[in-house]
Amino acid sequence: MSHASDTLVIGKIGAPYGVKGWVKITSYTEELSGIFDYSPWVLGENGKEYKVDHWRPHNKALIAKLVGVDNRDEAEAIKNLDIIIKAEQLPQLEGDEYYWRDLVDMQVVTDKGYDLGVVKELFATGANDVMLVKARTNDAFGQKERMIPYLFDDVIKQVDMQTRTIKVDWDPGF
Repeated sequence: MSHASDTLVIGKIGAPYGVKGWVKITSYTEELSGIFDYSPWVLGENGKEYKVDHWRPHNKALIAKLVGVDNRDEAEAIKNLDIIIKAEQLPQLEGDEYYWRDLVDMQVVTDKGYDLGVVKELFATGANDVMLVKARTNDAFGQKERMIPYLFDDVIKQVDMQTRTIKVDWDPGF
């Protein structure tokens, strides 16, 4: 059973480019052009699906021509809409690889059994990824939240998708 949402936002449609329906694209994928690995796109809340006809880099950005968007007015109509894909469009990961979105809301416990709270979000710091863990309201150490480095073997000892638990080697007072 999946606790992650069934869709995710991978970018945003920008301003029209030219008069033939091309639009600027803001990509949230790790590699900018990776956004074009996914098709179809659902734009905004209306749920209408679009396929990318052509795309190319432009300066330091990306531009794309979507099927059915053939002039500037139609391009203007989709401006600022989120680019959404279905979760099942994501590639399957190997063994101990996880999407951040799958770790959110998982319970975090120390290897000695102390309940540190639940994962609120994950983010990259440059040096390593970090889990922001919201502590229980009655946390014995008075912590409201903890930032725990997401370092496998070092800090992260086990991720159990069945029990939705992440076991860590971490001092609860920290």
